[in-house]
Amino acid sequence: MKFPNKLQCHSTWFNFGAALFFAIVLNGLFVFRAWQIITYDRLHDYLFAASIPVVLISAFYFIFSLIAWPFIRKPLLIVLVLTSAAANYFMHSFGTVIDTNMIENVFESNAQEAGALISRTWVVWMLLMGILPVAVISSIRIQNGQRWWWSLLQRLAGALGALLIILLMAVLFYKDYASLIRNNKGLVKMITPANIVSGTGHYVDQRWLQGSQQLVKIGQDAHKGPLIAAEQKKTLVVLVVGETGRAEDFSLGGYQRDTNPQLKQQQVIYYPQATSCGTETAVSVPCMFSNMPREQYDANLAHHQEGLLDVLAHAGVSVLWRENDGGCKGACDRVPHTDMTMWNLTQYCHDGFCLDDVLLHNLDNYTASLHNDGIIVLHQMGSHGPAYYQRYPSQFRRFTPTCDSNQIQDCDHQALVNTYDNSLLYTDDMLSRTIDKLKALSDRFNVALVYLSDHGESLGEHGMYLHGAPYMFAPSQQTHIPLLMWMSPGYAAAYHVNQGCLRQQAAETPVSQDNLFHTLLGMFNIQTGEYQPRLDMIRSCQTLS
Repeated sequence: MKFPNKLQCHSTWFNFGAALFFAIVLNGLFVFRAWQIITYDRLHDYLFAASIPVVLISAFYFIFSLIAWPFIRKPLLIVLVLTSAAANYFMHSFGTVIDTNMIENVFESNAQEAGALISRTWVVWMLLMGILPVAVISSIRIQNGQRWWWSLLQRLAGALGALLIILLMAVLFYKDYASLIRNNKGLVKMITPANIVSGTGHYVDQRWLQGSQQLVKIGQDAHKGPLIAAEQKKTLVVLVVGETGRAEDFSLGGYQRDTNPQLKQQQVIYYPQATSCGTETAVSVPCMFSNMPREQYDANLAHHQEGLLDVLAHAGVSVLWRENDGGCKGACDRVPHTDMTMWNLTQYCHDGFCLDDVLLHNLDNYTASLHNDGIIVLHQMGSHGPAYYQRYPSQFRRFTPTCDSNQIQDCDHQALVNTYDNSLLYTDDMLSRTIDKLKALSDRFNVALVYLSDHGESLGEHGMYLHGAPYMFAPSQQTHIPLLMWMSPGYAAAYHVNQGCLRQQAAETPVSQDNLFHTLLGMFNIQTGEYQPRLDMIRSCQTLS
């Protein structure tokens, strides 16, 4: 059917209209959430808030000016509008985060799963936010200049103008944008269609462009070595993987403020020169559980290769992972694991997060049924920022005043440090109580505990907050981590560990997350070709017969 009265629009205004629609309508949720986060204390804050849609409109106008070619612009816009509308529905309705994992779910869901998500609300949403805009785009006849070179110059001038606006906003509000993005990483994933394009690109790269993704098995020769003591108790080790604990604020390492009063009484062995594999959980956790040292770490290989817990399971060790920090990043995928936040334990959980006490809930029931060697991994929420004030119960608010806000860049520095240190007091208490639980089991098991954080944290030093800086440029606050060990007298005797030697070695020897894989194998006396004694932190202080 022919439309003689087809709408006409100059290319410049078409690009501007498309940019306005994407920035204000399809990214309205992003703008609204960003405005909610901003603290409006001065005129500068209101101007910063006003700059956000301006930057979005300019960015989209810049992109649309570059793709304004016949047979490319309209089809691409139609695809982006439809996919963005669908993504917006799930973001608005379910709070869905559009990232690589969600894109993977989309690609790998079946018709039944997809059909279950379709509703009348979804249909109406897609009609208004997707089909109607597509119909408008399709019905517009775009006018260009009579000469191709003049049209090209117009597009380039428009793109340059948009870029200059973005640069101007960056100069005026750089610190504000850096703080907003750094402290609210999930906010960036709300920008559509950038989240869709990025997630799809990462998924395609991982799924089809990285070669074979078949599971690589390691340590299948693993087995328990011969008994090294007459006492034939089983061995139980608790490994606590901390979150965002920085060594600089651990009094066990020399920090002047007493943030480890209970652990000090437990006579733990502390390693003051420990470093992480990465500066974010997604890197450090899979790295520390892999058999690869940081210098040779391959994230793609780690994604489809067995790790420490698999090797221990091959040797007959019972494994349990308890989660309170959003996932094990692949480290526990093939062993028993449970997300404690899904237990709906209201005595520990509120406002969408749980205190680390949830990790100890009914743990005695599990250990009572354990009749062979076992390792329990507790993955903490720890000192996860920026809302440090939500990481501890009120009784641990000992250092005051505190920064009771997630806008940590606006807090007094000492108040921020006080709040962070309070979270360490709670970790100290949780670890000490875990040790007490192990002591109560020493009649049945040779017991030990290992604690290390995944990475550190910046609290405003060098103008940096939180973590995630590139490793080669990261400050020591993000890579220097607390690492400690405790073992019962029964464990030390059974495994012939000289704790005096170990304490001296810990004080003098630099260690890292590279040591975890081999130290844990050694702690169970597991024999396998994967084990490297030189990386075992205990081995040089053992006198094995």
